[in-house]
Amino acid sequence: MVLKNIKESVDYIKSKTRVTPSYGVTLGSGLGHFIKEVEVEVSLPYREIPGFIPPSVDGHGGQLVIGKIGENNVAVLQGRVHYYEGHTAEEVIHPTRVLAALGVEAFVITNAAGGLTKSIEPGSFVILRDQINLTGFNPLRGKNNQELGPRFPDMSEPFDKNLSDKLESLLTEKKIPFINGIYCGVQGPSYETAAEVRYLAQIGGHCVGMSTVAEVLAARHMGVKVVGISCVTNLGTGLNDGPLCHDDVKDVAGRVEKQFCDFLKEFLKGLKPNK
Repeated sequence: MVLKNIKESVDYIKSKTRVTPSYGVTLGSGLGHFIKEVEVEVSLPYREIPGFIPPSVDGHGGQLVIGKIGENNVAVLQGRVHYYEGHTAEEVIHPTRVLAALGVEAFVITNAAGGLTKSIEPGSFVILRDQINLTGFNPLRGKNNQELGPRFPDMSEPFDKNLSDKLESLLTEKKIPFINGIYCGVQGPSYETAAEVRYLAQIGGHCVGMSTVAEVLAARHMGVKVVGISCVTNLGTGLNDGPLCHDDVKDVAGRVEKQFCDFLKEFLKGLKPNK
């Protein structure tokens, strides 16, 4: 059934475009305006693609945009669905698997996240070098489809070192605030308690969010490289002066949106065309 669902999505997308994307981008909360940087060939609402589910969370547009950035063909997922919305793990990773099946060789996976120490200012970025899966589920659980990947995929390098180093060099050159860090993925949808924030920092985390880890596992299972970046939109509970709300997340993401779009466009333009 999994392979059938992926094939149905791929066949539909191929019926709408002849472009074969080399790079995929997943846009997190409040970062959806990056699609304005794409020379669009086709834009497909999720509701029209078999197997895709429109997001229910504000700040996630819900469309697949295929086109070019520089000389590179790209496929951009404007928004994602989350496990906390009531979807299955398979539904959460389906768009990632579909882009990999379309021929994407590397993903840029972005998200809005909470900072786990006061030294990480809201509006700064974290280049993800590793992740801790605290969601309570693994999307690869169940019968393995050998056509997609191995039963026991290696996770010694969830985020590609070479791609991450290139992104680090670019942000350094542009003097954009960032750190290298570890992403903690939790199930949500409630924000973390102050005790949980302290715990996540103690086990090595630098930022926390409710997405990404399942998508990374799915991409790596299928042999696709990943570079990850978090936009820190708030400090975790106990590190800030008041309660957290999603509007604040979108506001901070909006403030750094132009900066984010500029460096992500330059990063993708600088990658070698694979097709």
